[in-house]
Amino acid sequence: MNETAAASAAEEATRGRDAATDPVLVGEGVQRSYGDVVALDGVDLRVEAGEVFGLIGPNGAGKTTLVRALTGTTDAEGDLRVFGAPPPEVDPQRIGLLPQSFDPPERLTATELVEYYGGLYDDARDVESVLRDVGMADDADAWYETLSGGQQRRTCVATAVVNDPDLLFLDEPTTGIDPAGRRSIHRLIERLADGGTTVFLTSHAMDEVERLADRVALLRDGAVVAVGPPGDLIAEHGGAPRLDVTLDGGASEEVAERIEAGLAGGVAVESTRDGLRVSGVRPEAIGDAVDALDVAFESLAWSEPSLEDVYLRLTGEEYSPREGTLEEALRDGGDR
Repeated sequence: MNETAAASAAEEATRGRDAATDPVLVGEGVQRSYGDVVALDGVDLRVEAGEVFGLIGPNGAGKTTLVRALTGTTDAEGDLRVFGAPPPEVDPQRIGLLPQSFDPPERLTATELVEYYGGLYDDARDVESVLRDVGMADDADAWYETLSGGQQRRTCVATAVVNDPDLLFLDEPTTGIDPAGRRSIHRLIERLADGGTTVFLTSHAMDEVERLADRVALLRDGAVVAVGPPGDLIAEHGGAPRLDVTLDGGASEEVAERIEAGLAGGVAVESTRDGLRVSGVRPEAIGDAVDALDVAFESLAWSEPSLEDVYLRLTGEEYSPREGTLEEALRDGGDR
């Protein structure tokens, strides 16, 4: 090989390595408004190849608008790139999308429905294997309209993965699905990610996101307020482990203060509707904490913080969307 050819080969190899490490999704300063309502307020986002990326946030926070911007179905200001290109320029053969609201033709069987969507792509997967992946093999010949809500949702998931996408958007994929069906969908998502598919998952099921996502972004009022691996977010924002004590008749603040004074430092006690909550109790200290309570109790429940605690802490248990909500903007002719 001469020097020119060798240099060309080396340059091509370098480009290949760079492409393999480039992020699949990039958003910088993404903004979108509907009239006076700001749906996205300077969102910065980066999703790596093969990553399961979770997006969580309250209703009206801008999640669906962000997904639509990333898939090129709504305009947005700022820098948006998918596979290095603006979303409208991306080959749709590489994308799979399951929207939160999806109403396919009802007078088709599950098999016919997946075959229809598979026919939109040049190289679709075998329909029978896709239905088996989502747990619909036994009901493949049933009309869509006769399926239960969970079975319909599983069939919809099948339509989103029939093209074996490089990038898969799933918006509330397991809504209405029973525990066994949810497990099938979770295993499918894990297999797809292991095979190199990048998954962008939006869900209100915090346990689902915590289990599946490599990283999570929490969106509130159109802005990302936290992003990172679930474990890191829980450690930073989830609070301390807690011991919930159910008492007959509850407990007053005075009782809680008296008990807290008798416990080791770093432990906080507060009264709840059903009794007491003791925060900061490690598993090995549960016995000592119970001894120090010095009250008759009906039950004890110890738990570690979870992604749900992060969500509630960063959004507020009684979250109220901005004045001039997205719902109002939609009624005036916008999209979500």
